[in-house]
Amino acid sequence: MVRRTVLPGGVRVLSEAMPGLRSATIGFWVGVGSRDETTGHHGSTHFLEHLLFKGTTRRSAMDIATAFDRVGGESNAVTGKEHTCYYARVLDEDLPMAVDVLCDMVTGARLDAGDVENERGVILEELAMNDDDPADVVHERFAELVLGQHPLGRPIGGTPETIRAVGRDSIAAHYAEHYQAPGLVVTVAGGVDHDRVCELVSESLARSGWKLDADHAPYGRRDVSDPEREEVSPAEDGTPHRLVVVNRSTEQANVVVGTTSLVATDPRRYAMSVLNAVLGGGMSSRLFQEIREQRGLAYSVYSFASGYSDSGYFGLYAGCTPARVDEVIALMVAELRRLAADGVPEEELHRAHGQLAGGLVLGLEDTGSRMSRLGKAELVHGEYLGMDKALDRIRSVTAEEVRALAADLASRPLSLAVVGPFDEDRPFRVS
Repeated sequence: MVRRTVLPGGVRVLSEAMPGLRSATIGFWVGVGSRDETTGHHGSTHFLEHLLFKGTTRRSAMDIATAFDRVGGESNAVTGKEHTCYYARVLDEDLPMAVDVLCDMVTGARLDAGDVENERGVILEELAMNDDDPADVVHERFAELVLGQHPLGRPIGGTPETIRAVGRDSIAAHYAEHYQAPGLVVTVAGGVDHDRVCELVSESLARSGWKLDADHAPYGRRDVSDPEREEVSPAEDGTPHRLVVVNRSTEQANVVVGTTSLVATDPRRYAMSVLNAVLGGGMSSRLFQEIREQRGLAYSVYSFASGYSDSGYFGLYAGCTPARVDEVIALMVAELRRLAADGVPEEELHRAHGQLAGGLVLGLEDTGSRMSRLGKAELVHGEYLGMDKALDRIRSVTAEEVRALAADLASRPLSLAVVGPFDEDRPFRVS
C-alpha cells in the first residue's frame, strides 16, 4: 500500500493508501533543521516555519488560513533539529487544494520585512511561554549539556538573543539555500491514489518557478561525512558528571539525568525501544513502579531517547518535591545500573514487546501518524518498514541485547540538569 516516486528535480513523493477513509494528511518535508543554521542564521529555521504562513506571491496570509477553514481542514508546521514539516489534514476531495496551498507556501514564500518584524514578537512570546514551563526548560538544558557545542545542542526554536539578532536578509538566504527541489519530500496517507498525488504535486511545482532539472538527483539522507558540515563531538570533560542547575521558584524540582546515546540509524534502536519500555515507558515500568508506586516520590517519571544522524541522547526524567530530589536522582540511576547488571527477565521482556507492538499498531490508525512515518522513513532512517517487518524487529530483540545496551549507557559519563528552587552552585550527586 506504500508507493514512492521521484519527480523531476529530485522531489520525492511517498503515499500510503488507507482504503475506506475519506480524509488524507499531507506533509511537505524539507531536510533542514536548527542544526543546519550557520553563524548569523541562528533561529532562521524556526522563523521560516512561521513566515511561510504569512503569504506568498499568489496568496495572502488570510488566503492561506481561509483555504483550510472553509473546508474544515487543519494545517500546521513543526520544526525539528534536522527537518521541517508543513502539513494539512483535509477531506480526500480537498486534497488538490491542500497540495497547491502547501506547495505554494514552501516554494513561493514572500518573506516580507514587515512580516518578519511582526513575527519576531510572536516567536519571542512563544519562547517566553516555553521558558515558563520548567519541564521544557530542563529538557532543553539537558540537551545542551550532553551535546555541548555540537549543533544538535542548540534549541530548536532559537533563543531570545538569536531571534532578536537575525535579520530578514539572513532568513531569506537560509530559505534560498535549503528550500530546493532535491531536498523536498512529500508524504501523504489516507484515501488517496498515488498517481493522482504525483500529478497534483507536479502541477503545483510547475507553477512554482523552482528549478526542476530532470537529472537533478534528490538529496540522500544526511551525509555526516560531508566536509562542509559543522561537526563537533559531544562534550565530555572527564568529570564524574556534568551539571547545570536553573534556579526557579517552583513547587517541584524537574530533573533529567542521562548521557549520549544512539544515532537514528543504529541497528540497536529497536533494543533501545525495548529498554525504554522496561525502564520508563509505562505504568508497569521499573521507574514508575519504584519511584511512584512503591515510594510515592513523583507523579511523572519516565525514560526517553532521541536519535539523530550523528549523535543522540538518552535520559531519565522525574518531577518531585525539592526535598527529595537527591533520593530520586539516586533511584533513577540505580534502576539503569540494575538493568545493566542483572538484565531483564523473559516475562518482563515479552511484556515490553507487547507494549511496543500494540502501541505501534494503535498509534498508526490515523492518517497523520502514517504520513509522519513515511517522512521519517525517507529523511531519517533511509528505509521504510511495513507493519509486519517493524513488529518482527521489535519482537526479535533479546534480553541480552537490552542488558548490553543498558551497560553501554551506564558506562558513559552522566549529565544532570535540574530546574527548581536551588542555588545554581548547589552540588548534586549522581551515584
